[in-house]
Amino acid sequence: MKSRVFAFIALLAMVALSCGIPTIGNTGVATQPVNVVPQVTTAPSNILFQDDFSDSGSGWDSVSDSSGVTDYYNGAYRIEVLSDSLSIWANPSKSFPSDVRVEVDATKNGGPDDNAFGVICRYQDTDNFYRFYVTSDGYAGIVRRQGGNATVISSADGKLQPVDGINQGASTNHIEGDCIGNTLTLYVNGTLLMTATDSSFSSGDVGLIAQAFSTGGVDMLFHNFLVTAP
Repeated sequence: MKSRVFAFIALLAMVALSCGIPTIGNTGVATQPVNVVPQVTTAPSNILFQDDFSDSGSGWDSVSDSSGVTDYYNGAYRIEVLSDSLSIWANPSKSFPSDVRVEVDATKNGGPDDNAFGVICRYQDTDNFYRFYVTSDGYAGIVRRQGGNATVISSADGKLQPVDGINQGASTNHIEGDCIGNTLTLYVNGTLLMTATDSSFSSGDVGLIAQAFSTGGVDMLFHNFLVTAP
């Protein structure tokens, strides 16, 4: 009788093993192999800085006077140029290596289409940096500000050029400025617009900018600011 009982127990153990059911070993503890896969979440390694402007304490300028405004605004960053013939910019007060890609979504919130707006790279001080410009009436250019003087370096005649690919009027445009070596490249909405070659500045801060020409009241909102190492 005992032999039948032991045989029956052995049969049950074999069935349990074949079905993956934990069995009782000599220690009296149920054992079963467990494969644990660690879950690791990391940001892409080439991101140097990003800001969705949801935190009003993330380091950008907050200034308001009779000439214009730079400040956080309803989950965006706002640059309003109230005076004519004036450019206003803002920086996160950081330092970046030589090669950077600067991107942002820019929306015209108000004012004339005869404007300019975009991103900045290799900012040294208020008189020395590069700016990547588009306008709400379909022009674009890469500008070097050196010694306080602004020069369009992406065209032979030193002027902003009419281009295809810009969403005109009260629209949103994705602007990308690449500063890689001595080559500066401007993309808008994924379209390559123009390049320029210059070696005046090699590194520095980044930023946002807007400009009024003959009429003030230019009002721009910026979202999803991103700086990466290309």
